[in-house]
Amino acid sequence: MTAVGIDAVEIWTGNLKLDLPGTFAAEKGEDPEKYTKGLGLNASSFPDSYEDIVTMGANAAHRLMERKGLEPDDIGRIDVATESAFDNSKPVSTYVAGCLEQVYDGDFHHANKGERKFACIAGTQSLDDACNWIRAGRNRGRSALVIATDTALYARGDAGEATQGAGAVAMLISEDPSLVELSTEQGYGSADETDFLKPNQQFPSVDGKRSVQVYLARMREALEDFESVAGEVHEDDFVYAPFHTPFPGMVRKAALLAFRHVIRDTPTEDELAEEIGRQPRPEAFDSDEEYRDALREYMDALKDTDRYAEWYDATIDPTLTISRNVGNWYTGSVHVARASALKHALEAGRDLTGEKLLVGSYGSGAQAEIHAETIQDGWEAEIEALNVDEQLDNRYEMTWEDYEEIHDVHNHEMDVDVEEFTTPSEEFVFDGWGRMGERKYRYVE
Repeated sequence: MTAVGIDAVEIWTGNLKLDLPGTFAAEKGEDPEKYTKGLGLNASSFPDSYEDIVTMGANAAHRLMERKGLEPDDIGRIDVATESAFDNSKPVSTYVAGCLEQVYDGDFHHANKGERKFACIAGTQSLDDACNWIRAGRNRGRSALVIATDTALYARGDAGEATQGAGAVAMLISEDPSLVELSTEQGYGSADETDFLKPNQQFPSVDGKRSVQVYLARMREALEDFESVAGEVHEDDFVYAPFHTPFPGMVRKAALLAFRHVIRDTPTEDELAEEIGRQPRPEAFDSDEEYRDALREYMDALKDTDRYAEWYDATIDPTLTISRNVGNWYTGSVHVARASALKHALEAGRDLTGEKLLVGSYGSGAQAEIHAETIQDGWEAEIEALNVDEQLDNRYEMTWEDYEEIHDVHNHEMDVDVEEFTTPSEEFVFDGWGRMGERKYRYVE
């Protein structure tokens, strides 16, 4: 079977930055470590007044196409994953195609276009759709563009406000990919949940405690389901494990559960038993409450072991570097985590060709997916081409007053005109409203 997967990736971050420990915490009168150590965040990215999910997605896709020397005829499918859409009928992918047609001679009239929604997992679902389209032989030699683009904006004063972020990830899905090949084996965990939702509203309604519980439960189910088709997963099978990252603090919780799962009934559990005892088994207890108490005690002890710390530092922590400085990108967050891990390996001079990633995606409502990815021999050139560090360094750092203004600009219920904080250059920008209330865009040289 021909390998199918991600051939190239590009990242486009919002052009504005909010310093969480320095600006946000100071305004709230809170300890900066609540954000840096608790949430695991240093800064959030925001869109300027001329930016939105279309401009960010189109800019990421344009940079990818230019770098790969592609024309519209090379693309047979454009899928956009977002939970920040502003139209209940017209998909964001049509807007993105319209932007790209401004800078290319050809058009995308031949391309299948769609929009995926399932909270943050939609980016991975779109990736799956594109791979299946190619494997089914329906692509006629063309590749697919998958774009995950979101503005994760919360109501002012909401508990999630500190996790906000905005940006886009564009991925080129092809046969014989240069970056990673996706496994055909996948695992799922899905249930009807109301942990996070937006019932005809822009800002989410969130049950924070419940959301964490659901995230962990669905991830566990997905991992068990993945093992049912791919075989048992062990701690050394994968060089990195990128997870959906609403904020790094939540990944810390998922990672600990994952480590406990993959060492169960292995020599690693036997070795650790001398230090912290064996993992509790439900059948050894008279009640669920006793079992849960014993399990919490074991997990606390496991977290403090050197063995777990070493695994976490090697396998999980490198996936969080970019996220710490941009916040939550919803559908793009797990794809940012993948790029962060591979970027870390490139900078460390590691040869990862043939190694595997274990990718854990999640969307509230709720569903998790686990699949494996095999790193291809062109990965170094693809990751080296990313300019994410330059983008992060060039963001305009907002004052608190700037933040209040830009939050109002992107609040759909407000009609606010704010002067742009940055000067657009070689990028698509929002250009006002059309006769039917549609958003219009133009390319700035």
